[in-house]
Amino acid sequence: MLRDMQSVEASGLGMHVGAAGTLAQPIRLLLEYTGTEYEDKLYSCGEAPDFEKSCWLDVKLKLGLDFPNLPYMIDGDVKLSQSNAIVRYIARKHNLDGKTEAEKIRIDLLENQTMDFRMGFARLAYNPDFENLKADYQKGLPGLLKQYSDFLGKRPWFAGDQITFVDFLMYEPLDAHQIFEPKCLDEFQNLKDFLTRFEALEKIAAYIKSDRFMKGPFNNRMAKWGNKKQ
Repeated sequence: MLRDMQSVEASGLGMHVGAAGTLAQPIRLLLEYTGTEYEDKLYSCGEAPDFEKSCWLDVKLKLGLDFPNLPYMIDGDVKLSQSNAIVRYIARKHNLDGKTEAEKIRIDLLENQTMDFRMGFARLAYNPDFENLKADYQKGLPGLLKQYSDFLGKRPWFAGDQITFVDFLMYEPLDAHQIFEPKCLDEFQNLKDFLTRFEALEKIAAYIKSDRFMKGPFNNRMAKWGNKKQ
């Protein structure tokens, strides 16, 4: 499932990161939070009906990646694909991967659960029958969000008292769902507070106010929802 294709070049780490749509946002946010300078580049697929992707396909096999895919990251001799692997790599450089065993257990769980959350939403967004399926998804959304609300509890961050990379992973899908269904978090004050707390972080707040910040598109042009900038 290809999305709007983007690359991020992080000069502070000697890093070149190529990413896709919504999968790029946690990487950008983490780079901003850690003060890493980078250049953001876009590879845009063509218009309907072909959605031509040669801008990515022409270079896909020339990057020296073991598993060529979006997103990817090249940091010197280190070449990675898979969004969570990239986020974990950056997090380890800045001690944002948890300190205690209890934190690491929560991080491991939420990292994978967040991907399920993201992919479930993507399946809806790309489904040709989106308009007919939307109501059922919205009906099940409160129960889904309650699980994340219960998991967060009264903690300021999902792993505990300190921010970790899973908070960057969770921010984007929660933010996207607020756009999809503006009242979806009304019953979950702690999730709303989490978004507010995250956006108030000094470097994140500055990034959001900057002309570098992109709120969407969450999906590629062939998606039925989230295929345009907000």
